[in-house]
Amino acid sequence: MGGRRTETSRESKEILVRSATKLFAEQGFRRTSFEDIAADSGISRGSIPWHFGNKTGLLRAVIDAMTTKVDDQLRRASGFDEGIRCMIEVARQPDARLLITLMAEAVEPGSPVHDFYATLQANLRKWMGTWTASIAIPDGVSREDINAILVGTFIGLHQQWRISPDVVDLERGLLALGSIASAIASSVDLKSSG
Repeated sequence: MGGRRTETSRESKEILVRSATKLFAEQGFRRTSFEDIAADSGISRGSIPWHFGNKTGLLRAVIDAMTTKVDDQLRRASGFDEGIRCMIEVARQPDARLLITLMAEAVEPGSPVHDFYATLQANLRKWMGTWTASIAIPDGVSREDINAILVGTFIGLHQQWRISPDVVDLERGLLALGSIASAIASSVDLKSSG
């Protein structure tokens, strides 16, 4: 009997996390209420604090689910070009809108989103570092700087695409970013061999 109750509880948590992810992406963390999440999920408002403690606990669950999903996808890439393609896939998912919506709240003083965003950016730089490890970089430029620039450009393109999808083509922009990085790496290779 306890097994079914545990399964139902887990299913309820998953439904609440999905609803919160959708609503946080659409409205932001601060503007989304427990009532909004209850209405969207079909699960009682009282279940939310029972499962997560408070709204910040729910945010943590949303962030953990998102981070796990993104890491699982990015882990598949074995090189720079594949990494760029994986980042395109991640950015095109509806849930990825959450990343851009929460970014605006991450810079607010005392925001519960700040630490998540810092961790997300560190993870993206780590993955980018894995992918750029085999490309040459110009003298006087650190690999960490290259990774930060590439991740910053990715986030900026993603944000522009979310705001103006009729003007900014995310895939073309990221492929252009990959081409530029590859051209720089090739140029450095030519200089060092010539």
